[in-house]
Amino acid sequence: MMSRRFPPPRLAFRAAFLRRVGVALCGVYLAVSACPVWAASPPGAAQSCAPSFSRLGPDAAAYGAEQDYPLGTIADRARQDRMVAQYSNYHRLLPAHTVAAPSSPSLLVRDCGRSDWRYDFDGKTLTLDDYLSRHPATGLLIAKRGTILFERYQYGRRDTDRFVSQSMVKTMVAMLVGIAIKEGRIRSLNDLAQDYVPALKGSAYGGTSLRALLTMSSGVAFTETYDGTDDASRLARNLRRSDLPDAASQLAAFDRRAAPPETAFAYASSETEVLGLVLTAATGMELSDYLAEKIWKPMGAEDKASWTVDGHNQELAYCCLSARLRDYARFGLLLARNGGGVIPEAWVIEATTAPEGSFRAPRTATPFFGYGYQTWIVPAKRRMFALLGAHGQAIFIDPASQLVMVHTAVRLKPNADPAARELTALWFGLVRELGVAPAR
Repeated sequence: MMSRRFPPPRLAFRAAFLRRVGVALCGVYLAVSACPVWAASPPGAAQSCAPSFSRLGPDAAAYGAEQDYPLGTIADRARQDRMVAQYSNYHRLLPAHTVAAPSSPSLLVRDCGRSDWRYDFDGKTLTLDDYLSRHPATGLLIAKRGTILFERYQYGRRDTDRFVSQSMVKTMVAMLVGIAIKEGRIRSLNDLAQDYVPALKGSAYGGTSLRALLTMSSGVAFTETYDGTDDASRLARNLRRSDLPDAASQLAAFDRRAAPPETAFAYASSETEVLGLVLTAATGMELSDYLAEKIWKPMGAEDKASWTVDGHNQELAYCCLSARLRDYARFGLLLARNGGGVIPEAWVIEATTAPEGSFRAPRTATPFFGYGYQTWIVPAKRRMFALLGAHGQAIFIDPASQLVMVHTAVRLKPNADPAARELTALWFGLVRELGVAPAR
């Protein structure tokens, strides 16, 4: 049963008025979900102003529904029946730093007019309900120009839960680099990592430019296949240990180049980890504090976020910020407005663009996506991009229409899951119906 929550006194009159005139006019102060939760509709029903919730989802029993989605420990992270709770409680599994929120969050409103948008996939025309009934999404939020059009949660998750970003946080790191350059804390993208992190001096990563790190093109040999034995898995395990050397020392051990810098794209979380060390050294601040000061507070987040730290109390730059869906939406809307005065506009455009014909272009960097600065570029007729994380975390952004889709999930496969193709089809369907043609 959904719990009832109430707006603060300053919104009491407004909420009472909205109850009288009906939910069709509902505008909400989303920090407290001022629209009444009692109005939430179940899947398949007409949407109200409030987010909707379901205790179940596809294959819910296997995901632990009968045990009320148990958390377990970090050692259980490979268990399907622990994923739902773990992916919305990461800060309870591992040490984390707080990303502080402002005292007053930014306003978002809701438009409850419709949610019957359709998309085409494998010869079928489908709906949002079709998608959610077949894929293990824990949350799905669609927003446009500061207005939330759809917000739904499955597997007993709530709008107050903080969902782990996985690699979506990489884009936030890239935006912090742009801010640090504007502030003069970082001089140039041509600078080498070792210019800021002396412990990397003489290593392959130390001798790599910040531009190459941002574009995942250092050429340093590093495997990221998610099979548990790859370099990325070993690095993640070792970084969590306080009895092993710190991140800089571990990164310095990757000392062979497989290709010259800035000649080929090769996804490697280690490159974001190096950027995190550079940012910490250049700003003299922890990443969580720098993110709070430069982005989280200025964009008007409604809640604090949590950022997992390693065994030496350094944020894992490549992973594991956890936040509410609406705050991910706020970040996406910020990027949709090319930084919205918070992040330098020219930097956002540069970071979310891959030059045509370059090794970073869509369908060249990968069979589908291109790559910008720690950001995936969507192949389309106009600039679109995405933040992507393992097991189905995603934020898709269309600046032309300021359309944003936030998706959190518990897919069993970390990447290359067939569901990813359908999520992209859903995105293009939303752009077709809600965006500005032509999109594709």
